[in-house]
Amino acid sequence: MAETMKPAPDGHGDSGTRRDFLDLATVAIGGMGVISLAWPFIDQMNPSADTLALKTIEVDIAAIEVGQSVTVVWQGKPVFIRRRTAEEIATAGSVAIDDLRDPQADIDRAQKSEWLILVGVCTHLGCIPLGQKPTDEKGAFGGWYCPCHGSHYDTSGRIRRGPAPENLRVPPYIYLTDTLVLIGESKAPA
Repeated sequence: MAETMKPAPDGHGDSGTRRDFLDLATVAIGGMGVISLAWPFIDQMNPSADTLALKTIEVDIAAIEVGQSVTVVWQGKPVFIRRRTAEEIATAGSVAIDDLRDPQADIDRAQKSEWLILVGVCTHLGCIPLGQKPTDEKGAFGGWYCPCHGSHYDTSGRIRRGPAPENLRVPPYIYLTDTLVLIGESKAPA
C-alpha cells in the first residue's frame, strides 16, 4: 500500500507558509530599496530652479523711448520689445489682412498699439532677425529682417516675404502697471 505524503515540517505545504511570507517580504523590501536608489536619478531630470524662475519675467518699460527697441531674455529666447512710432503703428494697421501669409490684424498682436512684444526667433529655422538696433537692416517692410534665409517681417512682426511660414510669435504677457510688463504664463492680478 502506498503511503500518503504529508507536508514536511519545514513549511512547504499547500497553504501559505512562513517561507512564502519571507519571500514576499524580501521582494517588497528589495523593490522599495531599488525605488529609493533610483529616485534621485529620476528627480534630477526635473527642471532646475533657475529654469523655473524664467517661467515669467517682469520688464520695466518706462525708460524705452518712442522708436526704440530692447531685447530681454525669457525662457532662453530673445524677446523684442518695441515702442512704436505713430508712423509704424499706422503702417501696421493699414495692411490688408488678405495680403498676409499668416493673417493677423495688428490690433490682435499688440495689447497697447504703442508697444509691440514679440519672441525674437525667426519662424523659418530659428534664427534671430535683425531690426532691434538703429543700425540694423529692417527689411523691406520696416520691421525685422532675417539675413540667414531672407525673411522680411513688418512693423507688427508679421511675415511679408521670404521662407518663414508664420509671424513672429507674441508671448503671453500682461501689464501689471502702465510701465511694468509680466512676460510668461501667469494668472491675471487680483
